[in-house]
Amino acid sequence: MSTNQKKPTEMLLWSIALPGFGQLLNGKFLKGVTFIILEFLINVQANFNEIIRFSFNGQIHLASEYANYQWLMFYPCLYFFAMWDAFKDAGGGQKPYSFLPFVFSAYFVTVGLMYSDQVKLFGVSLGPVFFPMLSVLPGLIVGFIIQKVITKKTNGPT
Repeated sequence: MSTNQKKPTEMLLWSIALPGFGQLLNGKFLKGVTFIILEFLINVQANFNEIIRFSFNGQIHLASEYANYQWLMFYPCLYFFAMWDAFKDAGGGQKPYSFLPFVFSAYFVTVGLMYSDQVKLFGVSLGPVFFPMLSVLPGLIVGFIIQKVITKKTNGPT
């Protein structure tokens, strides 16, 4: 992997760890601190760490009860936008419409969160952590497909 490809990937991975870290490493301090503050605000208001803990301990019903969905629904958009922003600022996302997989992941995770208490997989509720996490995959797939279709239409046949 060349140095040019490594830096955007590094920023993306730091942003996955915590929104704002990629911006700090890119030298965008105000933006980075803003994302970190928003991350903490939403995390605390949504009881996110507590619902993650309950989920990983198999207490999905408690995770659903403790989740403050009014706040938690802000999280996917903040999370995926912070990832995209750090990736883009580091030189990634040069292909046309390369933001679409991030956008559709945010959409699908938000919708997954809204339906997380109703949807069961093999008779088991995955709750407000695991079902939205699974929703990333279809979001990425749809985003990449739409990116490819739009790019083909805009550029014409190759």
